[in-house]
This record gives sequence, structure tokens and C-alpha cells, in this order.
Amino acid sequence: MPAIIRLGLLIISWLTIFYLPKESVKKYTPVATFSSILVLVLSILSFRFKWWRVRGGVSKKIFHDFSFIFGPYFVGTIWIFHLSFGRFWLYGLINLFMDTVLLYPLNTLFEKLGLYKLTRITPKQLLYTTLSFALSLYGFLLFISKPKSSE
Repeated sequence: MPAIIRLGLLIISWLTIFYLPKESVKKYTPVATFSSILVLVLSILSFRFKWWRVRGGVSKKIFHDFSFIFGPYFVGTIWIFHLSFGRFWLYGLINLFMDTVLLYPLNTLFEKLGLYKLTRITPKQLLYTTLSFALSLYGFLLFISKPKSSE
């Protein structure tokens, strides 16, 4: 059952990409890639610090982490920037809302479904981490979107 849920989240996320303008996908793919790298580093660190546990060992954890990182997280980043870039207050509210929903009601649901179990990290600590990632991502996109000077 957990594998079906993970695969479903991955597929459903990518199916939504067809509802975005191609320009938005092209424009926000670099920041989504950067966000995926940040979460991938977090996932790698979670091995060392045992922040969360996935039933089935390392191979299941890798599948779980990759299906989340390159599914809902990657595509969700593109959606969030498409809906809010240029309006930092809206970007902040969307991120706060999405991260809170993920780390509280959905976290409880996913733990009950056996997808994973937080062990040495709390939802609040993960919330602070994801919100700091969101600030970094906005700064990154501002940096790479800056018009080049023609000197």
C-alpha cells in the first residue's frame, strides 16, 4: 500500500504540470531543481541523523524520498512560483500554508498509512527547515532572474 501511495503522489504531481503554461515550467524549473537538491541533501542527512524512518530499509527510504522530492516537491515548487512570484507576501503565505498542512495533518496521515515515521526530528523543526528553504529559493530565483548588464 505505501508503494502505491508514493507512486500515486509522483504520477499525480506530474500530471498537473500540463495545466501550467510552458513558459512557467521553463522559468521555474531551475529553482525547482535547486529546491530538490536542498531536500535531497536533507534526505541524505536524515540517514546519518535518523530523522525519519521508512519501513523496509534503505531501498524503500530511497524510493520514498525520491518519489516525494521529484514528484510533489519539485512540481509543487513550480506551481507555487507560478502562482506567487513577484508577490513575496503571497509566496510566504502559500509556503507557510503548504508546509503547515504537510507537516501536521498530512504527516499524521502518512505516518498512520505507514509511509514513514519521524524519529529524531519534530514537525516544528521540519517546518522551520522548509520555511528557510523557501526563503533561500526566493532569493535564488531573484538572483538568477536578475537582468544581465550589457557591459
